This record gives sequence, C-alpha cells and structure tokens, in this order.
Amino acid sequence: MYFDSHCHLNDEKLFPFAESLVREAENAGLAGMICIGYDAEANRRALELATRYASVYAAVGFHPEAAHQVQAGDWVEWEEMLKHPKVVAIGECGLDYYWEKTHIDEQKAVFRRQLIIAAQRGMPVVVHMREATEDTRIILSEPRERTLSGVMHCYSGSVESMRDFLNLGMHISLAGPVTFKNARQPKEVAVAVPEGRLLIETDSPYLAPVPFRGKDNQPAFLPYVCKTIAELRGTPVEALAKITTANAERLFGIR
Repeated sequence: MYFDSHCHLNDEKLFPFAESLVREAENAGLAGMICIGYDAEANRRALELATRYASVYAAVGFHPEAAHQVQAGDWVEWEEMLKHPKVVAIGECGLDYYWEKTHIDEQKAVFRRQLIIAAQRGMPVVVHMREATEDTRIILSEPRERTLSGVMHCYSGSVESMRDFLNLGMHISLAGPVTFKNARQPKEVAVAVPEGRLLIETDSPYLAPVPFRGKDNQPAFLPYVCKTIAELRGTPVEALAKITTANAERLFGIR
C-alpha cells in the first residue's frame, strides 16, 4: 500500500473530479493521501474532502505566494480548523523566492506564525521551499517551546542541505521529478535519505511522473514515483511502499 503525503485534490483542476480520483487512487493501492491547503479557500476544500472520504486527510496552512493576502479572519478560521480530527498537519507553508520576490517579509512572518502554532500544538509542518534554502533553514532553526517535526515537500535541494533539514527534525518527500531523466539532485537524494525519513508524494495536479509528464498529475500515479526510488535504492517496490506508508502514518499520527 502507498501513501501520498502531498496532493492537491482541492485544486480547481481536480476538485470537481475528486470522487473518481479518490477511487482511482484506492484502486491503485493507496492507503491514504493528504490533501494540502495553501490559502483560505483551499483549506476549506481540503477539510471538506477529508471529511467526505475516509482515505483522505487534510493539512491546512498558507503558502508563501498567498502570505501577503492573509487576513485576520483567515487566521481565526485556520486555528479552528486545526481542531478537526482529520487535520493532521500545518501547511503548506514556507518560503518561495522563485515566484514571489516582492513580499519576502510577509512570507517570513506568515511562515514563522504557522511554525509557532505547530510547535505549540505538537503538529507536523509541511514545508514548501524554492530558491530559499538558507532562509528556510534559519527560520526552522529558531528556538521554540517544542521541537518541530515535519516534511520538506517535493524536495529539490542538495544532499548536503538535506542533512541540515534532517537534523532539524524534518522528513524528505520526493515527487515526480525523481523520475525525470536529467533530475540529478532528486536522484542523489533518493539514494541518500535515511529509510525512516523518506516520504513520497505526487503534488497533484503538478509534476506528473514519467510516463505522464506534461499531463495533469493525480494520486493514482504515485506508484511510478515509488518504483523509481526503489530502483535507485536497490529496494523491492513493495518494501519501499510499506516503509514510506509507515513513515507517513507515524509522522502525521494516522492510525
């Protein structure tokens, strides 16, 4: 059984077809999937889907691209959502200097606020990082009342930086890019990440794995990601699926 640690069934492309996509994922062998929020509306949709389907769980949070748009009422609604039993993580939160360079201060403030609440509640965080490795590392390193746990989602950094994030309590999740022919760093990370800290994801509807590259992604494609990582590590696919599912369920407190 597989576990998709990061998908966006709440995305406008996938949300209208959620029922069939969840069914296809279950038929493909997925034991569960986490639908990840990224702004106020996406958080509501993630929780709606988690409430509707037994195999779907939710993470709610504010993506760095949305950081400058978060209103006071959004924070109030978000904190109420965190009380729901099927909300298992905070995120997608983090820093993105690739798409969004004009609101970096707001990104950092919104990221820090979510991390503070995660530490207070003992909830894992789902971290988005793009061209912001050092600032992400610094903010995750800041002292808090409790140690953080979480996952660097769709990790695309170096093996050296990966070790820094592992030391900060993070897991490493790999997605479709690990299947791309010239994706050197994800393949290196796939081999180097410790077994107990490895997660897999689709990041649907983005980054579809080979042989679906260029098409809308969906959770049912997760076995292709797992197969590639298993081949790189010299591990049977069934064994890696079991390991990554157990890692996800442990991190997110499922079952």
